[in-house]
Amino acid sequence: MMEKLQEDLRINIDRLQKELLELGEIGEEDGGLYRMAFTEADMEARAWLQQRIADAGIEAEMDGAANVIGRLGEREGPAVLIGSHLDGVPNGGKLDGALGVLIGLECLRRIKEEGLETRLPIELIAFSDEEGRFGGMLGSQAVSGQLDPEQIMQARDLSGVSLKEAMRKRGLEPMAALTARRDPKNIAAYLEVHIEQGPVLEEEGLSIGVVEEITGLFKWSVRLAGVANHAGTTPMAMRRDPLMGLAEFAGEIPRILEEHGSAESRATIGKIDLVPGAANTIPGEIFFSLDVRDIDADKLEELHDGFRRVLSAIGRRRSLMFEFEVLSRVEPVPCSQKIVRTIEETAQRLQLPSMRLPSGAAHDAQSMAKIAPIGMIFVPSKGGRSHTPAEWTAWKDIENGANLALQTLLKIANLNPTELENL
Repeated sequence: MMEKLQEDLRINIDRLQKELLELGEIGEEDGGLYRMAFTEADMEARAWLQQRIADAGIEAEMDGAANVIGRLGEREGPAVLIGSHLDGVPNGGKLDGALGVLIGLECLRRIKEEGLETRLPIELIAFSDEEGRFGGMLGSQAVSGQLDPEQIMQARDLSGVSLKEAMRKRGLEPMAALTARRDPKNIAAYLEVHIEQGPVLEEEGLSIGVVEEITGLFKWSVRLAGVANHAGTTPMAMRRDPLMGLAEFAGEIPRILEEHGSAESRATIGKIDLVPGAANTIPGEIFFSLDVRDIDADKLEELHDGFRRVLSAIGRRRSLMFEFEVLSRVEPVPCSQKIVRTIEETAQRLQLPSMRLPSGAAHDAQSMAKIAPIGMIFVPSKGGRSHTPAEWTAWKDIENGANLALQTLLKIANLNPTELENL
């Protein structure tokens, strides 16, 4: 009878919808979301979530890395985790990360409301700084033991603000992030629901994507330095203009990807700063970001070398100084094939057509894969758009993804010890 009740359990879409819209107002400015890690809006969102967890009768806490946690079941023993993140990119959308967190909350709440008991505890976790304001995925890297004191003290954002400065401004002790590390023996599995952030599911007319692997990436801060000079008196042939070096490099990106990458390779220059930045002055320096991704670790290493060689050659040819700093590096990871099949079988039982696909975006699941088997569920993104105020997903697709997450979570949390060992 209990098994039948669990199979029939569904989320409350009206409540989930209400809370998604309410959370989306925190950090909203002119339609876009400004909730970058460790800003006032980010901390307000974390406090809001803690209150929602407490209101559900579930104990809420925040660990040393500012991860918000709620747990159903015994304090001891391995737990099944479900979660995502609350922070966003500047002028971002309202679903990226937040959807996975609130679906996780709704899953725990429905299980508690019905008085259901699972073999394993279930835990909601909202990680900090998934978007990498400070170069990595701080919260999930802290939990998975991939954080060290040097990273904490040296991390800074693209504007030069340090992680330690940002955390202390919010009353947080940076080194306390090291205490968030979890024993892998106490985490049975990790599940994450996320918007696809791409066009595939919408094009295929499907509500559900089952992620097979998650892309790796490296992110650089690059500096090209030349000589600032007068725009009217310096002949074109005598200039050492770093902007021209960047323009040449940008034009080389398709060739580099073709020669060293794969069909899944991506490269993006997303931020550019000119110095001194005057209309009648040749820039003396240019700083820009480079974000490169692939689902194959070897290809990612080839791309790393290929981009470095091309930038070095452009620097020599144009008499520019070239230097770069690695802001972050995340290795690609596969999802657990057993969890992938569990998601697919559950979707089939719920009559939700699905397809397997890779994730071209990095996620907290990537960090968690270091210490636990992982699985990810995608729901469609309208027009394939994300990291923009236009980011959205149909409510029916959100409901389908949330019900699939709930049923998958119940399935994993009721596995016996032998089944858990084979995840």
